[in-house]
Amino acid sequence: MAKKATIYHNPKCSTSRQVLEMIEAAGYKAEVVEYLKVGWTKKQLKDLFAAAGITARQALRTNAGEAEELGLLDLKVSDAKLIDAMVERPVLVNRPIVVTSKGALLARPKESVREIL
Repeated sequence: MAKKATIYHNPKCSTSRQVLEMIEAAGYKAEVVEYLKVGWTKKQLKDLFAAAGITARQALRTNAGEAEELGLLDLKVSDAKLIDAMVERPVLVNRPIVVTSKGALLARPKESVREIL
């Protein structure tokens, strides 16, 4: 039975593409979720962040102009508000997030994905 991994992926992102290559090179069958197309649910984000041991703030893509425009870089903004914004604008979630039977993580730097392969 093939090892499986799920990658929440943006094909336009070089880090995301490189992580996908690393997953496949390690012998995993990758389920690719293009989250910019399919979006997120609140529950999905909460579950992913919990599994990866990160907060919504840690998953926020701070170098996206949208985060600054929406005032999300202010540390007073709650995780609940960040998650609401991420559901509304999926680009606000940093990527790639990878899930395997060994755990979940935000693969930044990309080499960190090896921890769960």
